[in-house]
Amino acid sequence: MADGEFAGDKKKGQSVLGPIERKFIDWAIPKIPKPIMSHHLTALTAVWSVLIVYFGWLSMENLQWLHGVSVMVFLQWLTDSLDGSLGKYRKQGLVKWGFFADHFLDLIFAGSIVIAYSFLVEVWWLEFLFLILLLITCATMAVSFLSFAATNQFQIAYYGIGPTEIRMGYIALNTFVSFAGIAIFSWGVPLIVGLNLVALGVLVTQTSRNLWQIDYEADVDNLRSQSKP
Repeated sequence: MADGEFAGDKKKGQSVLGPIERKFIDWAIPKIPKPIMSHHLTALTAVWSVLIVYFGWLSMENLQWLHGVSVMVFLQWLTDSLDGSLGKYRKQGLVKWGFFADHFLDLIFAGSIVIAYSFLVEVWWLEFLFLILLLITCATMAVSFLSFAATNQFQIAYYGIGPTEIRMGYIALNTFVSFAGIAIFSWGVPLIVGLNLVALGVLVTQTSRNLWQIDYEADVDNLRSQSKP
């Protein structure tokens, strides 16, 4: 990659389902109708996010509406997976705009899910934990963006876990809660917050060490070049 070349469209890291997802994308892209462009697919995440919040609100009266949330999660995976590849296939050239809009809306999408789940609890400490979870979610995504700004390497999959695996977790949770009820939240929410907090700590530590090493090696190279006659 040439120095200064934008690499926001070149993701680093591989998730467990990544190869299967790639095969589906390569199969589907040529079949998308020509009037549909990549920015149309990107913008649809805003629609899915609004509907997730709406279905979460309806779930207060009937947990079966959580299946509606699951459908929106699936549709967001579909459009989010296809938009960048479609842009390359159609040679739209919206690389930097696509990076900005796609990941800004990804953040909105992640927040909408936390908000939807927060409608289902009534005790104050669970509502507080959902606020903490929302903060952790935003912070985790911020680490990826800040690391990319410093290294020009964009990584969204860690230890085989990426956005697709996380979405599947949401769908599985919705299915379970729609049948078993929200009693699971009393211990499940603290567990999820704890696991996400540990994951964030590991990610921040790993990223910090990596950037520290890059700075150290750059300083060493500068000193060596200055010491040469």
